[in-house]
Amino acid sequence: MESISKTERQFNAALKICRDLFVKKLQDYGPSWRIMRPMSITDQIFIKAKRIRTLETTGEAMVDEGILPEFIAIVNYGIVGLIQLHLGYADHVDITADEAMTLYDRFAKDARELMMAKNHDYGEAWRSMRVNSYTDLILTKIQRTKQIEEHEGRTIVSEGIDANYMDMINYSVFGIIKLTEDDD
Repeated sequence: MESISKTERQFNAALKICRDLFVKKLQDYGPSWRIMRPMSITDQIFIKAKRIRTLETTGEAMVDEGILPEFIAIVNYGIVGLIQLHLGYADHVDITADEAMTLYDRFAKDARELMMAKNHDYGEAWRSMRVNSYTDLILTKIQRTKQIEEHEGRTIVSEGIDANYMDMINYSVFGIIKLTEDDD
């Protein structure tokens, strides 16, 4: 039981980091992302995951940002993706910052609940995984999402785009936890 409460505490702390940055960006830009179509969000997540993989592979960065900010961005773009799937994209900003945060919190809660259920069933296997495995799994989920997008969201037996975004969020949170564990 202790490991579950530890996981939930760590998950909440990682989500707080992501949420705090999201709030600051909302103050700077408002919910300008409302204009983005889900395919563009998937591509943004791809860019972030690809950068993580490049940093993991080469160990060199030309931009003075590490892997952690990219995982945070994937969480936030994943939640934006879920919001966009829920509302549909807009031609102009059509929600307030407060409405955006209400939706953010709703989908963050959904991601946490999914993680807790899967964490129970998988026996916290993520703790024994390496961070680069999360990166590879995220890249795989992106590829699957792109394929589903090419099929206009239709699948035969597979989960949809929303489930893939949720998994990308959760793998990214695991990465954040692993990269910040010493700070606990």
